[in-house]
Amino acid sequence: MQAQHIHNQLIPPPTPFLCHSHLNLSTKTRALGPAKPFTVKKEFLGARLCGVALRTSSNDGRRGRVIRRARGQVKEQQNQKEAAAAVVVKRAYPFHEIEPKWQRYWQDNKTFRTPDEIDPAKPKFYVLDMFPYPSGSGLHVGHPLGYTATDILARFKRMQGYNVLHPMGWDAFGLPAEQYAIETGTHPKITTLRNINRFRSQLQSLGFSYDWDREISTIEPEYYKWTQWIFLQLFKRGLAYQAEVPVNWCPALGTVLANEEVIDGVSERGGHPVIRKPMRQWMLKITEYADRLLEDLDDLDWPESIKEMQRNWIGRSEGAELNFCILDNEGLEKDLKLTVYTTRPDTIFGATYLVVAPEHPLLSLFVSESQRQSVEEYKDLAVRKSDLERTELQKEKTGVFSGSHARNPATGKAIPVWVADYVLGSYGTGAIMAVPAHDTRDHEFASKYDIPIHLVVNPSDGNIDDLKTAYVGEGKMVNSSNPAAGLDISGMLSSKAAVRVTEWAEKSGNGKKKVNYKLRDWLFARQRYWGEPIPIVFLDETGESVPIHENELPLTLPELDDFTPTGTGEPPLSKAESWV
Repeated sequence: MQAQHIHNQLIPPPTPFLCHSHLNLSTKTRALGPAKPFTVKKEFLGARLCGVALRTSSNDGRRGRVIRRARGQVKEQQNQKEAAAAVVVKRAYPFHEIEPKWQRYWQDNKTFRTPDEIDPAKPKFYVLDMFPYPSGSGLHVGHPLGYTATDILARFKRMQGYNVLHPMGWDAFGLPAEQYAIETGTHPKITTLRNINRFRSQLQSLGFSYDWDREISTIEPEYYKWTQWIFLQLFKRGLAYQAEVPVNWCPALGTVLANEEVIDGVSERGGHPVIRKPMRQWMLKITEYADRLLEDLDDLDWPESIKEMQRNWIGRSEGAELNFCILDNEGLEKDLKLTVYTTRPDTIFGATYLVVAPEHPLLSLFVSESQRQSVEEYKDLAVRKSDLERTELQKEKTGVFSGSHARNPATGKAIPVWVADYVLGSYGTGAIMAVPAHDTRDHEFASKYDIPIHLVVNPSDGNIDDLKTAYVGEGKMVNSSNPAAGLDISGMLSSKAAVRVTEWAEKSGNGKKKVNYKLRDWLFARQRYWGEPIPIVFLDETGESVPIHENELPLTLPELDDFTPTGTGEPPLSKAESWV
């Protein structure tokens, strides 16, 4: 019944007609008998007469007239609807007439072009939009959302008499075009230029007041000549350098990915597995300006909450680097030290174990043979996790014993060295001294693996009755004295004890004061073909890196038939053997 009801709603039942009284058909002299009803079936939208079912006499002529009359009625109704629709269109804004007309006028007359020779009496106003990446899917709603606001501002400033420069361009290098080229065999420049044409047409159809004579594309040598020039200035000042760092490596894409491009261990594009892999990368030394970034926040007219987020992102901290000697099987000190960074040097007497990151460069030098396989298996698991996953506070802490011990320089005791992924090789020294009584993560780890927990800080207003949870605050030092090491901080407040331990470490050669940042130098990956070449030449004989002379810029991208990833981490440009 329900299905029949739905059918009747979509396709109404046949409409009955009476051939004499309803349609006023003329009759011939021959008697036809009583009028019999007939029905007309219509398509459910009423736009076309689907068929006619007649129940009348066998007179074909009258039947034909009935059919024609019924069809005529339906046609008339259709014409009436179309006429009504035409009236509505005429009353609406005729964008299909007005907008193309004026867009052609703006384009032909260069209405929004900023002249080369401007009136110096007028103030200047530069309105720069973020250049879109010209993807194959065209504009999305987020593009005109932002561009509309800046276009309103540009038009407003023109009306106020400003010399307005409002250009548009394309951030056109990138992985999507290269990946599409690999999949289809089409050179990325071909698809990129096709996409740019589509983006330009769409933006022009929206009527934005761009100066199209100043259109910029990052794939053009005339543009990236200047990005290469900037890179050379950074290189000369030591702000661009190479270092081996753990990165998000995607073998399938053949490239390094940013943290935000990795979701649950796979690449955002394509869903390919991603691993952590140490690779030699170009870095930009943004940490050189960390203190200036912090100081200049005070002068910004930003909401305080935003500025606090920036301070936390920079993450400046003061502490100490402390050295722990690795011990051999006999308990004697080896010629190998682990350096840890800590913001709480006052708690050194509570350090009952050390933790190194799975990617720590010295790990292979001190891991025991009995534990080597377990450590390697753990490292294989860790490389499949992002930094965010590894440092997630709510995740269960995991680790494996390295099989070696180190000496705590303050207590003189041997403490185990563990490997755990909650320590990152890219922060600090890649190793920490674990103080489970006074650090939540260390406490969770020590409780899980039955590692001793030693209290060394009591709250200033009382004592700690148990060690079931970590006390992470400051207070008065306890159990923190070793005359043999020349260090006694028991009874001191935490802040003064931290200064005392740092001074002791510097005098005894066990460490030094250190300022650290969460902010890291910017990794400038270059494992792709479709991007501007870095203007540095590496000499085969010495491996020395030599900058290209500025007069030789731009260093243009070579034409390659094979731009697929090498699979080794070497960029596809390494296939261009006679390039430079």
